[in-house]
Amino acid sequence: MNTFAVQTEQFHKLHIPGQPLILMNVWDAGSAITVEQAGATAIATGSWAVAHAHGYEDSEQLAWELMLANVQRICRVTRTPVTIDIESGYGADPEIIARHVLQVISYGAVGINLEDRLPDRQGMYSITEQSERLRAARYAGNLYDGQLFINERTDLFFQHPTDSHSIQHVDQALERAHAYAEAGANGLFVPGLSDLSLIEALCKQSPLPINVMVNHEVDLNALAQCGVSRISYGPAPYLQALQTLNVMAQQVYDWSSAK
Repeated sequence: MNTFAVQTEQFHKLHIPGQPLILMNVWDAGSAITVEQAGATAIATGSWAVAHAHGYEDSEQLAWELMLANVQRICRVTRTPVTIDIESGYGADPEIIARHVLQVISYGAVGINLEDRLPDRQGMYSITEQSERLRAARYAGNLYDGQLFINERTDLFFQHPTDSHSIQHVDQALERAHAYAEAGANGLFVPGLSDLSLIEALCKQSPLPINVMVNHEVDLNALAQCGVSRISYGPAPYLQALQTLNVMAQQVYDWSSAK
């Protein structure tokens, strides 16, 4: 088996309900090396941190070519499976999605995140539209000897205030989960959802493994008991690194200015 086939098989097996894959999201090759050395079984980028580290805003403001160059550098220095956040795919047309997926795979990634949010953040693709885009990604991901892991992100819960989330929103997410599973998705990412009872209800009924996004204060055991299969830290590691750098710099410059 080639490297892609071996790593995709390995990555798929890491998604176990109740024994979630933990992804401390990285933004460049250096952070990927650090996280891997700490014991990570897989490496994942987060689009917000990647964009910010390059001096850009999120929502596909970072040029696709720069994003690909970052993928190449990360995959070059890691031995574990790498999954890349490609946001909404950098294009609405399914043909563009397929082409971009092939490029990401060619640089060494074995998984992607693909959002159903419109790049301008003004709403979401319809279920039909996103399913067509997913099918294109699935087609491209199957051209290699191995199966690209497509983690379909739904921004449904970001469309409503956190304190208003309800079982009705879970039902809407399940409708998308079933459609996305049929279109070829391997996982469902539900950032913005934090209510444990709703997470558990979603995990019990979803045809796809559930991925949630958290910060460093989360109770990992509680999420595991809900049946979560994947936990992402999103921009939290990058923000923590910046905070540490800021404190260190302030101490140095406070000393310097006092002289």
